[in-house]
Amino acid sequence: MAAYVALVRAGWRRWSAYRAATLSGLATNVVFGFLRVAVLLAALDAAGPIAGYDRSTAITYAWLGQGLIMTLAIWRWVELATRIHSGDVVTDLSRPVDLQGAYLAEDLGRAGYQLVTRGVPPFLIGAVAYDVRVPGGAATWLLFTVSLSLAIVVSFAMRFVVNLGAFWVLDFRGLHGASTVLVTVASGFAVPLAFFPGWLETLLYALPWAAMVQAPIDVFLERHTGAGLAGVVALQALWSVALLGAGRLLLHAATRRVVVQGG
Repeated sequence: MAAYVALVRAGWRRWSAYRAATLSGLATNVVFGFLRVAVLLAALDAAGPIAGYDRSTAITYAWLGQGLIMTLAIWRWVELATRIHSGDVVTDLSRPVDLQGAYLAEDLGRAGYQLVTRGVPPFLIGAVAYDVRVPGGAATWLLFTVSLSLAIVVSFAMRFVVNLGAFWVLDFRGLHGASTVLVTVASGFAVPLAFFPGWLETLLYALPWAAMVQAPIDVFLERHTGAGLAGVVALQALWSVALLGAGRLLLHAATRRVVVQGG
């Protein structure tokens, strides 16, 4: 257990070492936050409220989404795939810690640092510039914390599964590109899932990508109550367990007959 706690701390320290990158990334997120708000407000001004999203709700959605980009690391995480192709994963597998557990622990440390430095600040800037919605009850904040924690785990588990595909393909870029498109569209990051036709919204919400972005945003915006709210969080928990389990099975299959590209 102590080893995993140390890995959480190492994940935090690793990402906090690049402070210039943090600041430049934060600036980029804020700029695109203003652009996303402008696009959403233009749509609402032309069509009126869409699927329950008014101006305040849409603004809050946009800034929450910007804060989740790096907190969840929804794009560009290819570290494990790179180590598989280089052969360095053999060293990882020989260490006295579980490979999946080690990567998860380090990712939790990374997520904690990114939440503090690139998650909360964009939302606060948005709150200063616009009229954002903020939950008033402690229960909603608690549920949002749980939902966000589950979103981080689901995001890691999905990225871990996708990266493991490098054990079986020569060029990982195709898998990574498909994953990037799916997480951008199907997670509710590009536009709220409620903007899609009803049948498509229902389908996308049942898939794991929605558990990363749309679910915690919906909890924050209090778009669900009672059983519906419990169902959202329960579905996130289900996908976190299912994807971690899938990663475990794929890792077991890979280590039984390891074919390392380039080594």
